[in-house]
Amino acid sequence: MTSTIQKQELLNKIWKIANEVRGAVDGWDFKQFVLGTLFYRYISENFSSYIEAGDESIDYAALPDSVITPEIKDDAIKTKGYFIYPSQLFENVAKNANTNPNLNTELKDIFNSIESSANGYPSEQDIKGLFADFDTTSSRLGNTVANKNSRLAAVLKGVEELNFGNFEDNQIDLFGDAYEILISNYAANAGKSGGEFFTPQTVSKLIAQLAMHKQTSVNKIYDPAAGSGSLLLQAKKHFDSHIIEEGFFGQEINHTTYNLARMNMFLHNINYDKFNIALGNTLLEPHFGDDKPFDAIVSNPPYSVNWIGSDDPTLINDDRFAPAGVLAPKSKADFAFVLHALSYLSSKGRAAIVCFPGIFYRGGAEQKIRKYLVDNNFVETVIALAPNLFYGTSIAVNILVLAKNKTENKTQFIDATGEDFFKKVSNNNVLNDIHIDKIMELFDTKDNNPHIAVNIDNTKIAENDYNLSVSSYVEAKDNRQKINIFELNAEVRKTVEKLGKLRTDIDNIIKEIEA
Repeated sequence: MTSTIQKQELLNKIWKIANEVRGAVDGWDFKQFVLGTLFYRYISENFSSYIEAGDESIDYAALPDSVITPEIKDDAIKTKGYFIYPSQLFENVAKNANTNPNLNTELKDIFNSIESSANGYPSEQDIKGLFADFDTTSSRLGNTVANKNSRLAAVLKGVEELNFGNFEDNQIDLFGDAYEILISNYAANAGKSGGEFFTPQTVSKLIAQLAMHKQTSVNKIYDPAAGSGSLLLQAKKHFDSHIIEEGFFGQEINHTTYNLARMNMFLHNINYDKFNIALGNTLLEPHFGDDKPFDAIVSNPPYSVNWIGSDDPTLINDDRFAPAGVLAPKSKADFAFVLHALSYLSSKGRAAIVCFPGIFYRGGAEQKIRKYLVDNNFVETVIALAPNLFYGTSIAVNILVLAKNKTENKTQFIDATGEDFFKKVSNNNVLNDIHIDKIMELFDTKDNNPHIAVNIDNTKIAENDYNLSVSSYVEAKDNRQKINIFELNAEVRKTVEKLGKLRTDIDNIIKEIEA
């Protein structure tokens, strides 16, 4: 079975589960239970595979809990980051789900046990609170214990029936793709309240390729507004054949999304010691600032959100913002995220950041920050993408590519808004691999291409008030029909003559009738 067919079959099945089971629970909220169950099944099977170590004579799920020694548990937690007893495995719980009157409380105890198994170990912060949003006692599941158990059992049974097979032998990353299918579908159906949680895979792929272009290895990769982790994971997919030495780092302010990002790391088989996702406000409580800089940074920060800005006078002395000499406006934190990313970027690395177009031409503090970026030759490329690529918004976003190792004092502008750079699918536009390849070729060669790409001396940008809008430098193609005025006049004269003859003929006919 091809990967395309597998993905479509998977999409149909898990969407069927979500729609049939959720009942009165809001879809965007209910995804937590579907995703949590998928995650529970994944770590159960992954943990069993680790314990069995390929020995077909061992069936971990069939063992009694009593055979687990403290040494076995200790060794497993040090390697996997957590521990699951045989009786706590997904397959054993799902087996009796329909007849278990204590299902909701038993699940709660199991999740607490898995999380607490990491207490005192290096993995504690990576495991702590992973199931916080999978509240099996929530009133959203029903008003009675029976209703809660019925709905939980239906989710468990639905996920149990998904034919993942041996997840290591599949053509696609079934657990990871199931997760992304749910996230993307809920985001598409939830509008603005959901889209913030997810960057479409194809856009993520482009951003990852831009950030890691021509790097044979990177020390680590970072997303300062990690969301559900999709950008970091696209980087993993793109860079699997190379080396990401120290792993995947990110920070996320929303607690629910922070849990999703950590789950997503495990779902994509990234061990606890290869990722570090922090919870908190990136702009005011930044993590990883004391670490060595990152060779690759990818991000889709929130557009034009409020932040404290100049109301906190100490921020102008922050190492991230001080070099620009000005803070991003209080009502538009976009450039605060940009400056944060720049300060975390290594001397050889690149940052690829999705940006709201307005920050590239507005005046005031944003203009001063652009001046700092251009005068110091940090801006490598600005790419204008087509509209309707993101869930919940129709705006045509831009991608800003930053680098600290540029050799030419020029900035590249790419207009990828034309029909050659997207495909229309339903109400959204989509980037396919062929479109990504076209953009990456332009980015790589830095060749000028009429109406599509141009390289501009930074002195010219300075003369243009540090405007970084793509439309200010890439001349739009004139699609108006060219008209030969002489030929047109000749045609008009012929038409006038014909009309004159026609009027004369009509007058003669009328005279004959009246006579």
